[in-house]
Amino acid sequence: MAERTMATRRWFYGCTFFVISALIILLHLVPLRIVPGRIPGPDLLVCFTFAWLLRRPHYVPVLLIAVMFLMSDVLFMRPLGLWAALVVLGSEFLRARETAAREQPFPMEWGMVAAVLLCITLANAAVLAVLVVGQPALGLTLFQYVATVLCYPLVVLLSRWVFKLTKMTPNQTDARGRPR
Repeated sequence: MAERTMATRRWFYGCTFFVISALIILLHLVPLRIVPGRIPGPDLLVCFTFAWLLRRPHYVPVLLIAVMFLMSDVLFMRPLGLWAALVVLGSEFLRARETAAREQPFPMEWGMVAAVLLCITLANAAVLAVLVVGQPALGLTLFQYVATVLCYPLVVLLSRWVFKLTKMTPNQTDARGRPR
């Protein structure tokens, strides 16, 4: 019976993550302004992915992350698969450190997410520069990075209070750190 509720919860949150991701992508595609914006906003899709991954990694499987970011690459007309691959690498790095992050205070988690996000942002810019692909100015890219890092705590609060996602406790895991 407990396995059934765990599987149901896993499917529910996986579908919820899919819907949230699709809504974020849709909001980026809908023309809300007539004049193009000069300042890029935060990457909420990355924020939600990292926040959910560090709270309940089994709710956000790597295949779901890859599909959502590949879909966003296609719809946003970015180089196909580059940002998706970098986010998957960053998310798997965070997934491997989820058990250690479970016991850390939030500022340490925030710093770890900021460091991973900086690495994948700079790797993306470096690959695009090496391949001589047109990209936004480095200042705009770094501004989006800062906006995303500053938005991360708000996404964590939203995930905590609206979606009831909390970090797993030791009694919710087995000896290997996997959810029961």
